[in-house]
Amino acid sequence: MSQKINVAIVGLGFGAEFIPIYQQHPNANMYAICQRTESKLNAVGDQYGIDVRYTSYEDLLNDPLVDAVHINSPIPNHAEQTLKALRAGKHVACTVPMATSVEDCIEIVKATKESGKKYMMMETVVYAREFLFVKELYEKGELGKVQFLKASHQQDMDGWPDYWPGLPPMHYATHCVGPVAGLLKLEAEYVSCFGSGTISEDLAKIHNSPFAVESAHIKFKDSDLSAYVYRSLFDVARQYRESFEVYGSKKSFEWPLIEGEDPVIHTAKKPEHEIPEKVTTPDYAHYLPEEIRAFTGHGVYNLDDNAHLSFVQGGGHGGSHPHLAHEFISALIENRDPFPNAWQSANWTSVGILAHESALQGGAIIKLPDFKNV
Repeated sequence: MSQKINVAIVGLGFGAEFIPIYQQHPNANMYAICQRTESKLNAVGDQYGIDVRYTSYEDLLNDPLVDAVHINSPIPNHAEQTLKALRAGKHVACTVPMATSVEDCIEIVKATKESGKKYMMMETVVYAREFLFVKELYEKGELGKVQFLKASHQQDMDGWPDYWPGLPPMHYATHCVGPVAGLLKLEAEYVSCFGSGTISEDLAKIHNSPFAVESAHIKFKDSDLSAYVYRSLFDVARQYRESFEVYGSKKSFEWPLIEGEDPVIHTAKKPEHEIPEKVTTPDYAHYLPEEIRAFTGHGVYNLDDNAHLSFVQGGGHGGSHPHLAHEFISALIENRDPFPNAWQSANWTSVGILAHESALQGGAIIKLPDFKNV
């Protein structure tokens, strides 16, 4: 198709990773960039040859040529900027999480409906090669009946800027909630979570959140399945790990314990010593337009002298970035909901928000709103 979507990127730290992807996508026009710091705005604009530049987000939203905004600003700004963009008649892609309160998640779902515009939370894990590999196994029937799902996200956030110190672990939970909900397109119905251990007092007092680890069970609506997810951010000795595991009646997939090692497939009814087998997850660049396939293997921040923390620790997010951009653009071109759409993004984000509330209440069961019908 020849239609092109005029994209504006907001926030040029992590956000700069997506500039060359949109520039080379056959249905995108990398139209504008927005950054409060003018020197950085101009440096990035000059580097990538982008002429339309804004230091004011409001000015960007007033530009009638902007079709869609891709928000990569700090977490506390996500909800406000998303709502302003939807109400200004722009489609929205936003890095995780959707918001920091359930109320704001509800408002975003409502604004999406009222505006008739599309919203997509850019959850990297559900487009990472490992997830796409498990999804392929599931769709081929090789897993059999899925019986249980598990995920973790452990990261040492010491030294990260601004709003990160002392953050409740489950307030940034979409990287582990997304895959357990996303594989079978399940909707979380209620959650119960326990806090464990304590972080240093100077960190704990920032958000009145003492826990070193938060671990939650999620019950899915209209399903016999539940999932287990756990998170840590400070004062826990662990190499970076974003894991996703699925247990089926025929085959199960387990994430490696150490970065760089291969995952394991367990196959039922084999001799015991033959049940586990290490596998290499293939790349899924063939899902993408040829022009952006190379971006599953490299990006802006691959160079040692230009390394973003999310890449130093996150391993490039499993080659997900071009898949995310392609899903967003394709949804707009085809006039369909992207995955995850607004209510799914609200559901995944609110699992973490309410899991933390549950932990503060000693593991109380807390139901999620029915985001489909708000």
